[in-house]
Amino acid sequence: MTIKPFNGFRSMETHHCVTGSMLHIYDFYNHPISEEMLLGIGSGVGFIYWHIKGMEPIFGGRGNVGRPGEEGLEVTAGRRTGVRVEKHHTGSIKKAEKTMLELLEAGRPVMINVDMGFLPYFEHLPEDFHFGGHAIVVGGYDPETKEVLVADRDRPLHPVLWEDLVKARGSKYKPFPPMNMWFTFDFNEKRQPTTDEISEAIGDVCTAMLEGPISNIGVRGIRKAAKKVLEWPKIMNDEELRWSCFNTYIFIDAEGGTGGGIFRYMYGRFLEEVAGILDVKELAQIGEGMRVIGDKWQDVAGIFKRGSEAKDPAVLLRETTEPLQEIAELEGESWRRLREMLVQT
Repeated sequence: MTIKPFNGFRSMETHHCVTGSMLHIYDFYNHPISEEMLLGIGSGVGFIYWHIKGMEPIFGGRGNVGRPGEEGLEVTAGRRTGVRVEKHHTGSIKKAEKTMLELLEAGRPVMINVDMGFLPYFEHLPEDFHFGGHAIVVGGYDPETKEVLVADRDRPLHPVLWEDLVKARGSKYKPFPPMNMWFTFDFNEKRQPTTDEISEAIGDVCTAMLEGPISNIGVRGIRKAAKKVLEWPKIMNDEELRWSCFNTYIFIDAEGGTGGGIFRYMYGRFLEEVAGILDVKELAQIGEGMRVIGDKWQDVAGIFKRGSEAKDPAVLLRETTEPLQEIAELEGESWRRLREMLVQT
């Protein structure tokens, strides 16, 4: 028996694992909303510099990731599009399997979190790479073999053995163990976001970027990152430095699922899309500016990539200071303009 996708399930090329997975689910339930809209309406852009002892430093371009006090992009985007989204997780492998099978046997695609390191189609990843914050959609199922079809960011559907899926869902690797997480969606009251909700979503991101609660977050976080990068050679050997450079490159570049420019390209397209909905032409101009900022981020990503391949990565790290400081200035100006524009409309 050749495994096939569920009736009505389409695989699409997407940019970010979370918004891309949501796009697949929304499409299946005939709720046409762009991936950029899901990111923007979910207040899903931000910045955080995070470095825990024993782990690689992180340049995070996502916002509303579900930290304490946050709904999380999935729930927020759902609320603002008339969709009830619920997040579930369990420490029980048996419960996770039972629930998944019930949904799949009913012909319903399921959005789940997994550790990329256990998915066979990520053969290009470095050995021992693990990232459990990755979202995918199971869009097909063979009850005889229990093999599944997975929709990821690329267009082809990937066949995955059940035992590999179980490992990927139950991974314990830090800092983002997936905890057998899955999402359920209720589309009974689906609708397009209102103009007030769009303005509110933009305002959320402006506040997070301009008034981050700690110095690691927002525009201050970008400035802090510019300084902290110069300290890496003091606390890491060359091998650790190269790996940290590669990890940072991945968190900025489209290869890592940001849509390029650490989500700034996607957010720029969101602003251009809602400029017509809100009838505010200046939003499109700021959207164009956000793409320019994305280009600057890509320049930084290129430096980190070269550092990951360099004999002496410490030398290249010094090249990141000036562009990161420039990015902080440009971002600060853009988020302030957006906030002022919201007040005037």
